[in-house]
Amino acid sequence: MTTDLTGSTPASLAHRLETVRQSVSDAAAQAGRDPSAITTIVVTKFHPATLVRDLHALGVRDFGENRHQDAAPKAESLRDLDLAWHFVGQLQSKKARAVLEYSRVIHSVDRDSVVSALSAAALANPGDTPVDVFLQVNLTDDPARGGVAPSDLEALAERVLATDALRLRGLMAVAPLGVEPRSAFARVREAGEAVRRIAPEATDLSMGMSGDFADAILEGATHLRIGTAITGNRPLGG
Repeated sequence: MTTDLTGSTPASLAHRLETVRQSVSDAAAQAGRDPSAITTIVVTKFHPATLVRDLHALGVRDFGENRHQDAAPKAESLRDLDLAWHFVGQLQSKKARAVLEYSRVIHSVDRDSVVSALSAAALANPGDTPVDVFLQVNLTDDPARGGVAPSDLEALAERVLATDALRLRGLMAVAPLGVEPRSAFARVREAGEAVRRIAPEATDLSMGMSGDFADAILEGATHLRIGTAITGNRPLGG
């Protein structure tokens, strides 16, 4: 293992990872759930590829990135490892094809144009279809936050279901600042139940980050997107 650019040592990285894993298990037990059914995605934005290698050595396989310009070269340099990349940031339609070159799980689908772009890009490389997608729900009144309004979820889900190249996994959301996280995640769970009326297999919920993942687990999260609680502080400039 190497030392990452934040000043973390391999021992401190391993300790943070184990602490989060134990917290996930504790929250799952409280919810009466099997912790093995919960995927922890380590978000490594702004961190170097060496940190990903260190985490891989500790057994991590699922990694998240939110900016294509950072993710693409990082993923390319790590092609020798068995990694699953999750794209968790806002996706521009024009970047869909490039993102699918390394990531086959997209957590931030929020409009028709992105569905169309992803479908076209996936069909151009049919050996890797279907692409797994989550619909991002906006839990605020601010459209700049990204995500589809809850009232428009079912229509967007229908749009995904009409494609041959995309597989709807479920919903993704970020708890808004100033809102009690569990109540926000309860809204996502309820929205997921509504979507499953038309997409029974869309059972996953991507929600919960470093500061609120325990609440997310209590409301049914299947995918956690955890950064600093595992990686430590971002490098300077990140």
